[in-house]
Amino acid sequence: MVLDRHDTDTDTTQRVDRYERERVVKRPADNAAPGTSNVNVGPTTAAVTPTNDAVWTVTRVVTLLFTVIEVLLLLRFVLKLLGANANQPLVDGLYRLTEPMVRPFQGIFPNPAGTAFDLPALLAIVFFFLLAALIVAIVRAITGYRSNP
Repeated sequence: MVLDRHDTDTDTTQRVDRYERERVVKRPADNAAPGTSNVNVGPTTAAVTPTNDAVWTVTRVVTLLFTVIEVLLLLRFVLKLLGANANQPLVDGLYRLTEPMVRPFQGIFPNPAGTAFDLPALLAIVFFFLLAALIVAIVRAITGYRSNP
């Protein structure tokens, strides 16, 4: 005895009519007076773009240059702190390269004998970080560049 499933099912779907609404927007006449348009037109950015690109480029170059200097000084600090062999050519080259940047900060604070803590290198890192921030701020102030419009 096989039951047909269609005999027991009932159709419970209902028909739903949908009506589409069309929104009509009135446009100003073609001969309308100037300034009565519904379109908001802001200042064009074509004249501002080259200045922003130049400011962006200068700030990126300054940031890159000073970041490289800061990383070299940080490597010097870490190598001195860990007691790296100063006779090794790579370490010696790094010390020679960063010596002119650290020299102005030597003697500001006394360095206790027997410590490997290179305080002049840390002072040089802070100085170059602040110098880079100052240069970027001056460039932006001169050009009137705003990073947040």
